[in-house]
Amino acid sequence: MQPNLLMIEDDTELAEILSNFLKRYNIYVTNYEDPYLGISALNLKKYDLLILDLSLPGMDGLEICKEIRSKSDIPIIISSARSDLEDKIVGLELGADDYLPKPYEPKELYARIMSVLRRYKKSNNPHEETPMALQLKEESHTIFFQGTPLTLTPAEFDVLAHLIKKNNCVVSRAELLGSALSLNEENESRSLDVLISRIRTKLGESSKEPKLIHSIRGIGYRLQA
Repeated sequence: MQPNLLMIEDDTELAEILSNFLKRYNIYVTNYEDPYLGISALNLKKYDLLILDLSLPGMDGLEICKEIRSKSDIPIIISSARSDLEDKIVGLELGADDYLPKPYEPKELYARIMSVLRRYKKSNNPHEETPMALQLKEESHTIFFQGTPLTLTPAEFDVLAHLIKKNNCVVSRAELLGSALSLNEENESRSLDVLISRIRTKLGESSKEPKLIHSIRGIGYRLQA
């Protein structure tokens, strides 16, 4: 299958460079400089993924992300020169699947596209689904890992439970801290990092080779269970 991508990018030179590069990998891109035309294109044709700039004429990219996500589950990669951390967090919370700050190498965009498409395909194809490695049983306040209940502190449970509920989504540090109601009881420095480290240990993984809990630099964490 040859992926067909929609791009909303007003930098026509960049759009052409990216389109030509991705074509080498049989990925075809249709770009719109006008965000309104780009949104309309989604109603006329099925695309496999959207590459979205934030600084666009006439409409902010975050508003576009919000509007598209309200009516479509198309994977979205934000490609933006806006380096404000708040933009990254808001974009991901509005439903973007990834955020790639400019400038970047086209090869990195290709890698991000393939990663997002793999996750999307897996989550939307019931025939390929496998049982989650982690299962949350809220009624018994228990989390099972590969069928075995984990021994967790209250704060560890709160953080891991929240990640499970947001499986495959990037969760900001602030959101995770807010989810851990018992965090203050532990009084640890760099409390969230310490908690994540302890949880990883109990899942048998390390920060250098994570399989389940992935650090998203400058933003937070993503669980892929």
